[in-house]
Formats: sequence, C-alpha cells, structure tokens
Amino acid sequence: MINHLITQKNWQTQLSEAITSVDELLSILELESLKARIYLPAYFELRVPRAFVAKMTIGDSDDPLLKQVLPDQQEQITVTGYVNDPLDENAHNPVKGLLHKYQSRVLLTITGACAIHCRYCFRQHFDYSANMPTASAQADIIDYITAHPEINEVILSGGDPLNVTNRRLFAWFDTLDAIPQLTTIRLHTRLPVVIPARLDDALLDRMAQSRCHIVMVIHCNHANEIDTLTLEYLQRARAAGITLLNQTVLLKDINDSVATQVALSQRLFTAGVLPYYLHILDKVAGAAHFDSDERSAIELYWQLLSELPGYLVPKLVRELPNRPFKVPIDIYNGV
Repeated sequence: MINHLITQKNWQTQLSEAITSVDELLSILELESLKARIYLPAYFELRVPRAFVAKMTIGDSDDPLLKQVLPDQQEQITVTGYVNDPLDENAHNPVKGLLHKYQSRVLLTITGACAIHCRYCFRQHFDYSANMPTASAQADIIDYITAHPEINEVILSGGDPLNVTNRRLFAWFDTLDAIPQLTTIRLHTRLPVVIPARLDDALLDRMAQSRCHIVMVIHCNHANEIDTLTLEYLQRARAAGITLLNQTVLLKDINDSVATQVALSQRLFTAGVLPYYLHILDKVAGAAHFDSDERSAIELYWQLLSELPGYLVPKLVRELPNRPFKVPIDIYNGV
C-alpha cells in the first residue's frame, strides 16, 4: 500500500522527489544483492516515482513493476534487428515537434521528460532536443494542421505530456481548441499510473471544458500498478467525461501469461478504463530481453479471447516503420 506521506504531496513535489539512485531503490526494497547485475547508461538513467515504488513487493527481485524500471546488464547486449529508431520516426517529422505518420492525426512531442524511465521505451534514443516545439514552432504546427484538412485529431505525447505544468498544458488545449477542423485531443501518458495525483481538479476541469473530445490513453502493464488510490483517480477522470483507454506492452516474464493479462483487463475495467492495444515490443536497442516472440503472443491472445468478453480484449498489434496504421497481428497465422 502506498505510503500516505507520499500521496499527500502534490504531483509536482512527487515528480521532483522521484528516485534516481539505484542504491536508494535497492535499499528501499531490501534488494542490495542485485547491485552486481546493474548497468546504468548515462543517456537513460534510472527514474521512478516513490508512489510507484511503494506498489512493489519488498524483497521480491521478480516483482513485475521493479523489472520494468531496474537497469540491467542485458541492456548492453547488441542484438541484430534492435535499433535506436525502430519506428523510423525521424522520417515523419515535417515540422519541429510534430510527427505525421497516420492520415487523420498528428502527434506532438511537447516534452522530452517522463516521470518514469521504462527500460523498454522505444523513444529512449530519440533526439528530443531537436524536436521540442518552441513558441515560433507552434505557429508552424498550426499552419501545418490547417494546411492538411484531413487531420482531425492531435495526440499530445513526448516524453509524457502530463509531465508539463497545467499552465503549459492548458495553453496547448487553448491552441488546439481554436482550430475548427479538430474534433479530438488525445493524450498518451503513464503519469496517472505512476503519480495518480497528476489528475488534479484543475486538469480534470479544463479537459471537461474542452470543445474537443478528450481521450486519455494510459500505459499500464500489470494489475499491480492500479492500487486503490490509482483506481480512485482514474474513476474521477472517467466521471469527468474523459474517454479512458489503456495500451500495454507485452513484456517477457512480466505480463506474458494469461492470468496476468486477464487480471489487468479486469482491474482496468473496474477503474473505468477499456483495454485498447496489446503491443508486441518495438525493437529498440537495449530492450531485446523484454521481447516475447510473436508465436507466443498469438497463443496468449487466443486464450484471452476464451477467458474475457470481447470488450476487455485489447487489439494485438505491432507498430512498424512506414506503415500508416498499427499493424494487427494475424492470429490465424499457423493455426
């Protein structure tokens, strides 16, 4: 259970007090013996909020939340096919801060910062410094959107868009609400899971007032990530009229069992969140040890279809470079 001294702090304080020391993390979890297997690249350091650490089991080196954030020596292994830019995003960056891969929607990288560093992150090598939209670039973004009338949705991403202050975030809402062709603003975020207090009253009120539909896609990989407090905050967001979806990354030895995926879907539903995507891992350099082969993923998916109602079964997909959509996995392959 989360320490109430942590959760009583506002989200910005919790963000600033995130753990960045491997020694401190292992000490809190009484797992100092793991120090020998740690590898910490300078470009992608440890970062994990204390509220998320409080959901981990002390003394359990196989804790599914810990394994997502603890740097490991396996990250140093070079594996053929695992590259720095697995989705070739640099080829779809027509305006600074804007990615346009899919016809009707664009993605804005409004920050390079995240509250948590997941070791499998597909953007861990992304050059955010070259893609932060400045004030002048915002005008270019507006011009680009209005020049493409087929665009009706903007996805706020990063980094994590909820990592920025309400002032900055609300300025983006104001800008996007003023573009008549837009009907939907979507946020891709992990913050409501790792620092639930980020869903504060001011944020929920502003999103409820938006002219556009607001869709929030959270990133949750395991039912243990949704404790009672997290559940309450997500339910509040749902009550504010926000459409809540979840995307999960299939991670070897973390959530690649039927029982784990069933528990996750059921817990999400209790929180007012519908499962959206179950992603095959993006082949990013340093994350090969998280990958689960496609054949196993298909077998898992068939079992989920038999265990869960259809509305709780996420779409099994892989994102590939230069494809104008998420690619559904052929679950009939080899059947």
